[in-house]
Amino acid sequence: QVQLVESGGGLVQPGGSLRLSCAASGSIYNIYTMGWYRQAPGKQRELVARITSSGTTNYADSVKGRFTISRDNTQNTVYLQMNSLKPEDTAVYYCNSLLVPRSTDYAVDYWGQGTQVTVSS
Repeated sequence: QVQLVESGGGLVQPGGSLRLSCAASGSIYNIYTMGWYRQAPGKQRELVARITSSGTTNYADSVKGRFTISRDNTQNTVYLQMNSLKPEDTAVYYCNSLLVPRSTDYAVDYWGQGTQVTVSS
């Protein structure tokens, strides 16, 4: 059984920093992409950043220059370093991964349970 477990959310003042982590565990054959989405109250879930197995990244325009996504393929872990946080970054952040479990021969989309990030003074 594959799981994505997030950590690192919390309350931070505007201009502050947080680092989110997400570890994929279970019987995994291969991981293609890992990334972060967020959903603010009353809004749709949106892509924040994503990274492929080869290290190619893409970011939402709203976080470019402030957030950095990275990945440790040996630990099946993805990180999101968030700097210069703004109140509009407040949301539940979800880890996402497209991966192939050993129980199948095709890729499956997995989601974490979400972690709250609140930016407020």
